Amino acid sequence: MDLLTRMDLALAYVENNLTGEIDQEVLARIACCSIYNFSRMFSFITDISLTEYIRRRRLTMAAMELQQGGNIKVIDLALKYGYDSPVSFSRAFRTLHGVTPTEARAGGVTLKAYPRISFQISVKGEKRMDYRIENKEAFQVFGYEGIFNTDGIGVNADILHDNAVHPNNPHELWNQNYVNGAYEKLAADAGDLPLFVSPGLCKVHGVCDYKQTEPGTFAYMQCAFKNKNSKVDGYTVANIPASTWVIFPSEKFKWDNVVEVINNLHKRFFSEWLPTAEYEQVNGMNFEIYGGDSDMGYVELWYAVKKKV
Repeated sequence: MDLLTRMDLALAYVENNLTGEIDQEVLARIACCSIYNFSRMFSFITDISLTEYIRRRRLTMAAMELQQGGNIKVIDLALKYGYDSPVSFSRAFRTLHGVTPTEARAGGVTLKAYPRISFQISVKGEKRMDYRIENKEAFQVFGYEGIFNTDGIGVNADILHDNAVHPNNPHELWNQNYVNGAYEKLAADAGDLPLFVSPGLCKVHGVCDYKQTEPGTFAYMQCAFKNKNSKVDGYTVANIPASTWVIFPSEKFKWDNVVEVINNLHKRFFSEWLPTAEYEQVNGMNFEIYGGDSDMGYVELWYAVKKKV
């Protein structure tokens, strides 16, 4: 099955379980990828998180039930759509619709409806996409590893100091390590760049989803490439298998815009390149490879892929 078909089937499962439990492991199996990678693809293609989409669909269905009449109680409706109490349900309902569930029963009240999403190829092509495909032998990286929840709440992460606060997401990991000196230490311990990386790039990069973690979590490492000159004591080391990589380079940009640039590259990969390519992604693994100077930045996104069978 192609990417869009798998995503449609996964959303069909979501739709069929809006009034029950949505099992992330089942969703991942249907999508043929990790739940984290499915969530990433979904958010970059639709500009909305999977969690928010499910919330909107449930509250849309709840509003329709209220306006259809009948004597269903708010507490029963709350439990039906996965809320622990009528208070939390009413709060979420008012935030989305602007009225309480009780007020929504009345005629003439304006409510919001969010229809089910379906996926299809949108022919764009107004802006070229530069990319290259490279085969690389197995290698190792080392650095500061974080295991994060997909909902943005941190699980655990390597820290340089005992009193450091655990970051909630990779962006916070980078910010923390800039402040506490961990970034400079990793850069100093990195050693030489390997031959398969363009010379002149930075010593510190990022790698995501390179190993299997518990459902609802993903691995991210602020990393350097391991070589004979590297000092790896005290760091986490990860093995990266021999892979085919599709690589998307950015234009030069101001460092203040780095998050926007990376997100735009991710979005174009998932929404434009991957649905039409003769390749599919492998396990969601991808690198953020950084370059540039103190004024202007440069980034390459590497995605592990394989040819479709």
